[in-house]
Amino acid sequence: MSTATRMRRWDPVVKLTHWSVALAVLVNAIVTEEGSAAHIWVGYGLAAILGLRLIWGFVGPAEARFSAFLPNPRKALAQIREIREGKVSHHFSHNPLGGFMVYAIWSCLLVIIGTGIAMTGLPGTGERLDGRGSGAQGLNVQKLSIAQVSGERDEDVRREEREAEDGDREEGPLVEIHEVAANILYILILLHIAGVAFEVRRSGRQVVLTMLPFRG
Repeated sequence: MSTATRMRRWDPVVKLTHWSVALAVLVNAIVTEEGSAAHIWVGYGLAAILGLRLIWGFVGPAEARFSAFLPNPRKALAQIREIREGKVSHHFSHNPLGGFMVYAIWSCLLVIIGTGIAMTGLPGTGERLDGRGSGAQGLNVQKLSIAQVSGERDEDVRREEREAEDGDREEGPLVEIHEVAANILYILILLHIAGVAFEVRRSGRQVVLTMLPFRG
């Protein structure tokens, strides 16, 4: 038990990216308004954090690398049998079922980030990647320019801005894919939390403590 516990020490990059991703998802889920500048910039930050973790999966320590917890249906089924039989095995990195969960969460995050960037553009450019120009931001700039030339009233401009933004949010399948992936992600997170709680109760190992930032 002491050897298994010693081997299951997560490095600072894994801890940082784990809790940063969790915080970013939480903020965009319940704090920021969908489509707002804050929501978009938190999404960019999430993309950077996930990118760091994926790079770390190739160059990080052994327990953090993809090779340590590649999805393996045979091992996952073996773990399910162990659970049914009341047996406990300790793993160098994520256990087989946990590994599947990690890849599922990462896949959802990649879909969310990809569709989000396709709808809003890369940071600082405002250029959409879905073939529809610069989106609501570009339309708003165009509306304002026209307003300045033609002397339209401010209220008319604001109304047109809102209409352009509403139209952008409703257009195309990207919004729907983005929202469906986000809802799936929330379900996976709840299952992940339930799985961690179950593993702590079943094995007696303090799984959460090994991931806390202040623990070595």
